[in-house]
Amino acid sequence: MIPFIKKVLTNVAKKRIKDSGITPKDSNNQVGSIVKNLEIELSHGLKETLFMVIGVISAGFGLKGFLLPNNFIDGGVTGMSLLIQNMTGISLSILLIVVNIPFLALATQTISIKFALRSVLAITLLALVVHFVDYPIVTEDKLLISIFGGFFLGFGIGMAMRGGSVIDGTEVLAIYLSRKLSLTIGDVLLLINILIFSVGAYILSIETALYAILTYLAAAKTVDFVVDGVEEYIGVTIISKEHEAIRLMLTEKMRRACTIYAGKGGYKTGKDEYDKPIIFIIITRLELARFETEIDKIDQEAFIIMNVVKDLKGGMIKRKPLK
Repeated sequence: MIPFIKKVLTNVAKKRIKDSGITPKDSNNQVGSIVKNLEIELSHGLKETLFMVIGVISAGFGLKGFLLPNNFIDGGVTGMSLLIQNMTGISLSILLIVVNIPFLALATQTISIKFALRSVLAITLLALVVHFVDYPIVTEDKLLISIFGGFFLGFGIGMAMRGGSVIDGTEVLAIYLSRKLSLTIGDVLLLINILIFSVGAYILSIETALYAILTYLAAAKTVDFVVDGVEEYIGVTIISKEHEAIRLMLTEKMRRACTIYAGKGGYKTGKDEYDKPIIFIIITRLELARFETEIDKIDQEAFIIMNVVKDLKGGMIKRKPLK
């Protein structure tokens, strides 16, 4: 850590302790802990911001270098915006913001205000990039446009998601509707995109709609690849000596229920054998960035296993807002 930044974080920690009313005798023991948490928050924040910026640049390239010059569309909010742009001639940069507004408003209730604000920043940056940055038109081959336009757009969406934000708000709507209806997130996204492609086939042409499906498939697979194959939910197994602190963080800070298994270390036997409480929790991929940050604050040496969960029934995760 750069000495200047370390000094700033130390001053911030001391101010927090002073404002909390902790006695000077106890404060010395807490400064180091608070500084460590601030360092983790700063490093994760910088990493997530970098991911978001890379995502915006990549998505802008997919739009202006491939899709927009050739009147192609995609699924989701981006597809809606491209479709309206083709129909009305309104600037895509304006439409990306306007069409996303209701989804971002929904995100404040479904996910969190912080997530919605980060998404506002990401979408605004994308709109500015689309409006001001001149990308080269790479090809006029329709097949290459649909595949690589979808690839760069999907890469951008995935990177923004890893940065704790979205640049396409339809997934927020899908999470919300899946809790209200007997549908999975994947079902909702599929229905939304079928509607977009059907309108595209009617207004533009069937050929354009068919290429749009290719674009959507390329983008969707790229998003899954960028976020490490994560679909809607992630099953996380945590083994840590700080298991009680992690349990409290999950249940009180992230407002998520978890299951504790009684485990036992199997590497050695006899006197070296010891009990290992094992925590299991289900989170959505939109919570992954925050989850990793909070775990690092408590135990950077925690052993964590993540598994793809296609969907689930029962439990509280579909009925609780993300915090």
